[in-house]
Amino acid sequence: MAVPLDARRVDVRGLPDVDSLPEPLRSRVVRHDGVTTTGMLARAGVTDTVTARRVRAGAWQRLHRGVVLLQSGVPSWRQRAQGAVLAAGRDAALSHRSAGYAHGLVTSPGPVLVVSVPAERTVDARAGLRVHRRREMPRASGSLRCTDVAGTAVDLVAHALDDDAVVAVLCEAVRLGVPRHRLLAVLDGRARLRHRRLAAGLLGDPDARVESPLEHRYDRDVERAHGLPRSQAQVRERLDGGWVRADRRFERLGMRVELDGRLAHAGRADGDVWRDNAVRVAGGDVTLRYRWRHVVTTPCATAAQLAAALHARGWRGTLLPCGPGCAA
Repeated sequence: MAVPLDARRVDVRGLPDVDSLPEPLRSRVVRHDGVTTTGMLARAGVTDTVTARRVRAGAWQRLHRGVVLLQSGVPSWRQRAQGAVLAAGRDAALSHRSAGYAHGLVTSPGPVLVVSVPAERTVDARAGLRVHRRREMPRASGSLRCTDVAGTAVDLVAHALDDDAVVAVLCEAVRLGVPRHRLLAVLDGRARLRHRRLAAGLLGDPDARVESPLEHRYDRDVERAHGLPRSQAQVRERLDGGWVRADRRFERLGMRVELDGRLAHAGRADGDVWRDNAVRVAGGDVTLRYRWRHVVTTPCATAAQLAAALHARGWRGTLLPCGPGCAA
């Protein structure tokens, strides 16, 4: 997942007010996307009277009490985030969903900006700002000071609404290059954590095979729950002069499964996919394609269709019920 455009650094070089500032304040303001504090301005010789006059004129704007954006116009998300960190004060860092958005772990920043501060500090309540006081602050750095990707991912795991959200954020963290052992180390450092068992299981299992919530659901609710043979995951091979990859492959049976998690294709398109799969089973085609509804809403029926395809290609095993009300 790419870092969202409005989370990237804002180029404020060339703005008259910024260019006229003395060093080192000018460099600091540029690094903070045009955001600074009235205290920093005062130490550089810009009095509160001058600041107030520029704010009244609309050249500058107050983001929080004591925090100023040295430009007019609508602030970007990143500039508002810089203001939140400066408003929270010493050792503060963007965290949780806000840091997740800045890192590219989640696709939306949420309705408020979230920062963390050391537990010994108290930050006054401010509109649009949520503050977490923490006994141990995660690692944090950057021109937009954020908790690091591993710490942010574990924060998001702790606040995830369901298993799918846990899997999604851990998959994104691994895609961003965070080693599994680093994520496990952060997990181990949190004595009480929601979803710990699921997260530790995914990260600690070298055969976890999961790259999306849909793959996690498929492995758990379709293959394992119904006693189907274990497929190979993310198999790459060269075909027609290029590289292709199968989400799941039953190599000895000459069959593969492709999983499409795009929710936008729900509805009638799901029925078309199901029909196409039935044709492929009858005709001996080697690829079955399933979408979110097939795996999440009707996993038993999906397991039954998959078992029929496997039997047609030589599997001699038995499809097992996943529970008393199993539709398979």
